[in-house]
Amino acid sequence: MTTHEYTTGATPTPPLGAPRVSIPHQPSHQQPGPPAQPESPAPSAPRRPGRDRYLDLLRSIALVRVVVYHLFGWAWLTVLFPSMGVMFALAGSLMARSLNRPAFSVIRGRVRRLLPPLWAFSAVALVLMFAGGWSVTEDPDHGGTWGLVEMINYVFPFGAPPFPWHIGDKAGLLEDTWAVQAVGPLWYLRAYLWFVVASPLLLWAFRRVPWATLFFPLALTAVVGTGIVTIPGETGNTITDFAVYGGCWVLGFAHHEGVLQRVPRYVAVSCSALVMAFGLWWASGHLGPDGWDLNDIPLAQATWSFGFVVILLQYSPSWQELPGRLAKWDKLVTLSNNRAVTIYLWHNMLIMATVPIIDQVYNLPFMESERATAALDSTYMLWMFVLVWPLIGLTILAFGWIEDIAAKRSPRLWPNGAKKGRSRGRAGRVASHRG
Repeated sequence: MTTHEYTTGATPTPPLGAPRVSIPHQPSHQQPGPPAQPESPAPSAPRRPGRDRYLDLLRSIALVRVVVYHLFGWAWLTVLFPSMGVMFALAGSLMARSLNRPAFSVIRGRVRRLLPPLWAFSAVALVLMFAGGWSVTEDPDHGGTWGLVEMINYVFPFGAPPFPWHIGDKAGLLEDTWAVQAVGPLWYLRAYLWFVVASPLLLWAFRRVPWATLFFPLALTAVVGTGIVTIPGETGNTITDFAVYGGCWVLGFAHHEGVLQRVPRYVAVSCSALVMAFGLWWASGHLGPDGWDLNDIPLAQATWSFGFVVILLQYSPSWQELPGRLAKWDKLVTLSNNRAVTIYLWHNMLIMATVPIIDQVYNLPFMESERATAALDSTYMLWMFVLVWPLIGLTILAFGWIEDIAAKRSPRLWPNGAKKGRSRGRAGRVASHRG
């Protein structure tokens, strides 16, 4: 989940040694211009590349859905909008575009953008855990000395970092499972990093056998995500995550390479509907502890997300600007895309931080009546939802600029694309699309 720009208006060049497909491809969001008119004295200037605001909007919706899901825990949200599949697909499309450059430099750039924000988060989380009395060498769940080795995953997230399942007191400021809630979302960074490392090979395979590469992750999920083959421990979790969301990542390749657009829309949508229907059917017979939460049902998650993403990308309108009523959300969409890593890393910890803040309201004089206490009790989750967004805003101010440093840009406190002054030069306008 990076904040690189989506661009339109330029046809990608395959890397050295990659065969060209028989039909020249364009980025899926690029629309061919009208043929040149013979009477025209000179061709019109090409359109300047810019962000694809439709894809930016999808990422923003996915981030909001993740926050809402982690706050309320509503299982039906995983069906309404499979955020993780959408985010992996968008990242895959960006990766395919970037791999027109040498693979090593692309991987190094992606890793560089990811690690500094992770390090800032890890430093805060570890200080809080150590201050709460956690000792990794004495933690029975992490094998003593081996737990020290696993700590490297707070620096390079190739695996799952260790954390205490219970820390502190249930009656304290935070519930005793806060570390699990705070560090748990790091699985996404682990999966993202493995996808980035594997992308040169995946894209090489996709350009030679596109359909086999596209559907292989679904087949792998049917093996490792259904119990046919069980791989224990974090190795199993890593492989399962790679299989479940690998189809969406490769769909990002298909979107960028124009493969999806060569499939008639009615065929793509009809087949996607069948795949999604299979996912729901499978989920109905394999409900987990939280019912219809697809996060607990790998094959249902993989197939539902796959079909959902195909439909979203088939209808991709490639907006240069957000149209109509959506335009009023332009600044928030820009901000969330420029600070996607920060929002994802910190949102769960910030959700828990709302609890001790709201609890202070119970100490106010007008809260002494049972009626007032009951009113706050019944609206507690709503107030958490209201409060978490300004906390996210403060975190963007405090840590978001690290994303700019990681991307070798000048640090910005609030990069929402707002124009400074009444006019800006060309350099300023171009810079507003970087992020």
